[in-house]
Amino acid sequence: MVRMQRHATNDLKKPNLITRSFIEKSTIVKWMLKVIGAFGVALLLADGVLTPAQSILGAIQGASVVNPDISTSVIVGASCAILVLVFIIQPLGTSRIASTFAPINLVKYDASVFKAFSPYFAGAYLVRNKNAGWMSLGGILLAFTGVETMFADLGAFSRRAVQLSWLCFVYPCLLISYIGQGAHIIVHPSAYANPFYLTVPPGMLWPSLIVAVLACIVASQAVITGSYQLLSQIMKLSYFPQVKVYHTSKSFHGQIYIPLANWLLMIGTIIVTAVYNNTTRIGEAYGTCVILVSFLTTCMVTIVALIVWRLPIWIVLPIFVVFALWDGMFLSAALSKVPSGAWFTLMIAIVLTCIFMLWRYGKEEQWKAEESDNLPLSQTVTLHQDEICLKTEKGSAQISPIRGLGIFFDKSGSSINAPTVFLHFLQKFNAMPEVTVFLHLRPLSIPTVAPEERYAVTLCSTRDENGNKKVIPNCYRLIVRHGYTDEIITPDLGVLVHDILRAFLKLHDRSSEEDRGIAALTRASESQVIYIVGKEQLKVTANRNYFRRAVLWVFLLFRASSRNKVQNLNVETERVVEVGFVKTM
Repeated sequence: MVRMQRHATNDLKKPNLITRSFIEKSTIVKWMLKVIGAFGVALLLADGVLTPAQSILGAIQGASVVNPDISTSVIVGASCAILVLVFIIQPLGTSRIASTFAPINLVKYDASVFKAFSPYFAGAYLVRNKNAGWMSLGGILLAFTGVETMFADLGAFSRRAVQLSWLCFVYPCLLISYIGQGAHIIVHPSAYANPFYLTVPPGMLWPSLIVAVLACIVASQAVITGSYQLLSQIMKLSYFPQVKVYHTSKSFHGQIYIPLANWLLMIGTIIVTAVYNNTTRIGEAYGTCVILVSFLTTCMVTIVALIVWRLPIWIVLPIFVVFALWDGMFLSAALSKVPSGAWFTLMIAIVLTCIFMLWRYGKEEQWKAEESDNLPLSQTVTLHQDEICLKTEKGSAQISPIRGLGIFFDKSGSSINAPTVFLHFLQKFNAMPEVTVFLHLRPLSIPTVAPEERYAVTLCSTRDENGNKKVIPNCYRLIVRHGYTDEIITPDLGVLVHDILRAFLKLHDRSSEEDRGIAALTRASESQVIYIVGKEQLKVTANRNYFRRAVLWVFLLFRASSRNKVQNLNVETERVVEVGFVKTM
């Protein structure tokens, strides 16, 4: 019986194993998933352009209810002014507020609107109105948008906090608000023109306008913050060049500000507000963006359920069909709005996706080109009669010592491999500093790291001519774990490294060798401190096809304008040494 159960379990897992193996081995499938994921992120970033415009413009349009003589240009101008203010205050942060008057309408007008909770009436509506009912789904879609923005803020809030706030507060408020407006429209069909402002209680129009504007500023702030989080995450995944990121809070680790994204979003929202100038056209583009993200999320979660969570396909497939049909129904209606305005969303998303995939492809080709330099230290240098020698194709070459403390910036932080800049330094000069340090900076997503947990020092080792493992004299690896508020690269970096190494050596047994190590460290530090950084130049080989060469050339253009320059190092410029080397892709 136990054997039969095992066979049954294996049979259930077999389709998942086949699917997993196919995805892992297929280059086409892996790139398709990358493109789909990047396209979903691009759609959410496009949402960051549309949502502030949609929210603020919709709120300011309420002024036309108060004063019908207000022109469209005045509404658009006021909306643009508020949008500029919203983006200007991003480095400071804003507070969140919310309020609603909709429950009053449920009591005063038609409470039978609660029948909208029944799927039967939704189905009957579609059957009764046929094509017109299907077309209206694109507008109905806007009633439940916003949750995707909340989940985009997962970098700033926990998953449980987002789930509770959506299920226990936001979603009930949305239901009450829209059902209350629906009850009012049943009795007063003319309120359809502007249901929010035409359904508020008497005498509350101006307060409602103020609250709506403030609430829309809050909504815009949430979308903008979510855009920062998404951009920060895709930068970590090497889908976008590294740009400056500021952490605006020491208490809340996920609160960040990206100047480049902020100003680009501001320009985009102002252009959208001025060109579209009404919420109906913006809503068509916004709805298409949201439901397409929802559909892509359904597909990607299904793949995760099969491949990562390893759920049986007979459980995953029915759930996927239900959600895919539901999303597909709304998506088909929303895509009908593409010619009348939704094309703008797709255009932004496609352009961003191309940028993401171009950068990712370029980084992968760069990593392949750099693999040849990822050699263990034991394959780079050897010890011959306690003298350090460089391994070459013709044998070995003795390395001459250079007076001073040399700090090599190690990008990889490997505990085995030699830093690329160190390898090229040896090949060019056949020399190394008297005391050599491989310095690797390891950033963490916390404000600060305690000093006792910040530094990790190890001795570097290689093998002698007999294959025995030997410690390289006066050669160390130093890993610095730091938070986003810790400033490590300062003019006093040499002094800091000296103090860390000295403390490390003092922790060892006080032997004559350790005493010599401290003496050598002191002598080298007093002599001079130099900082050695790599200056890598990438070149595209001529044996690639024209399309790939063009893509890599664009990547190199972006890379040249975005990478950190040596001048950004906050150390004495006269102590910096650049070691140039060329890699072909």
